Amino acid sequence: MLRIANYLPAKKKSSASGWISFNAVCCEHNGNRPDRRSRGGIKTSEQGWSYHCFNCNYTASFILGRTLSYKARRLLSWLGVPDREIELANLESLRHKSIYGILDDRQHTVDILADIKFEERDLPPFAELVGNTGLHRDYVRSRCVPDDYPVMTQTNTERAWPSRDQVIIPFTHHNSIVGHTVRFLDDRNPRYINDMQPGYVFGTDLQRSDWTQVIVTEGIFDALSIGGVALMHSTISDAQARLIRNLGREITVVPDQDLAGMELVDRAVELGWAVSMPAWEDCKDVNDAVKKYGRLGALITIMQARETSRIKIELRKKQLVKRL
Repeated sequence: MLRIANYLPAKKKSSASGWISFNAVCCEHNGNRPDRRSRGGIKTSEQGWSYHCFNCNYTASFILGRTLSYKARRLLSWLGVPDREIELANLESLRHKSIYGILDDRQHTVDILADIKFEERDLPPFAELVGNTGLHRDYVRSRCVPDDYPVMTQTNTERAWPSRDQVIIPFTHHNSIVGHTVRFLDDRNPRYINDMQPGYVFGTDLQRSDWTQVIVTEGIFDALSIGGVALMHSTISDAQARLIRNLGREITVVPDQDLAGMELVDRAVELGWAVSMPAWEDCKDVNDAVKKYGRLGALITIMQARETSRIKIELRKKQLVKRL
């Protein structure tokens, strides 16, 4: 199989989550200036790869067993892959269709039956990656967001919110951009503006294949700081429940420790999922706990407090309500 990593620019950086970033090769072909800030990213696996540019928003992907798409062919050509190699890669992929194609079609059918599908969406205009220093990077680090997650902001004078500093968190599903949230850095309302599709759960692309547990949180910074998924409200819709179950892992719901979070506990019990309400001091949510105890410390306390017994969950909930 064609190893696309062999054709990437020499100047590149790999992240712990598997993304390789480099100067995007697509921008100048799509009416933009050449990228000089490593805003192109690619993630590879044994079955293929996925590419996204956070400058001109060009996307392309390839899965073994499928025909190379027009966008994938263009990307390979821009990377300098010879035409003959591209054609050979396409033929080799089609030889695997009987194996990988069937498996992929089966997963596609499962997703359709579970009603798990989201349309691709654009990020706000003039969005670009947050730099390594400055106000926006300081805020991201204060929320314990991994340095390799592509947090963005708007710095252009024609941006949508010229008087309010903000960070933009892209929403992805199967490594495609399907929405975003804007978090303003001042104390004014609204603090968040979301472009979120019904049934979406943030963080499914953060889950690694060898993980056996998935931690379900309320807030997006909770999920980013602990490596979990976020509902972005204090309930679980039926569509979100189907998506989370489709991850095929043991589920642990960690609600915010406030009255709204107790509503999430009731829904988790209804779904038959485990709940964790650790005895944290001065911590309202997972993100606060990661700040205080570190990621590993917070994770240990979450798993130690994990309960599957409805009676024990109700008792712990009553204890928290009294404290509130």
